[in-house]
Amino acid sequence: MDAEAWDERYRGKELVWSAGPNRFVAEELADLPPGRAVDLAAGEGRNAVWLAEQGWDVDAVDFSAVALEKAEQMARERGVTIRTVSADVTEAGSVLAQAPLFDLALIVYLHLPWPRMEEALRLAATSVRPGGTLLLVGHHADNISRGHGGPQDPDVLYTAEQVAEAWRPSARIVKAEAVDRPVETDEGPRTAIDALVRAERI
Repeated sequence: MDAEAWDERYRGKELVWSAGPNRFVAEELADLPPGRAVDLAAGEGRNAVWLAEQGWDVDAVDFSAVALEKAEQMARERGVTIRTVSADVTEAGSVLAQAPLFDLALIVYLHLPWPRMEEALRLAATSVRPGGTLLLVGHHADNISRGHGGPQDPDVLYTAEQVAEAWRPSARIVKAEAVDRPVETDEGPRTAIDALVRAERI
């Protein structure tokens, strides 16, 4: 989907995603000392706003102007400030290069064909200072056959190890695993399978 398609999806008054942070983001980052963070493909800003509430100085990057407007509104309603950056995550290097290196780069449910996904992963790694944290949560490739929801195109899915391999030249892998995520549906509880990768920039 391109920016216009995502704009259309986000245009409604209601949030497409929940207002709270992704559960794995909250679990992995709850004890991390706040600093400067970049949320790549931030969407409506649920994770960026949560980080700001924890004391982080946050840049939220997305190519949907409508999503970023909703992120700014959510931040105002919750009494925090985030900076929004309108850019495709695979082409945001020149924008992020103007800022000091970040303490955290976050990618949550970004799904692109693998060559473009690798570009986004490299951008995340190069935007973080040595010792900083990289965190990705996404729909695992196994979710099509064993899980619920998410993209059904295998070309835009990945395993935790694929992501870890892309980060390994420039980061120490702390965690790379498939994790279960309970999902409530109209048909009852289901389980989605996510890829969770956390790394420390070297």
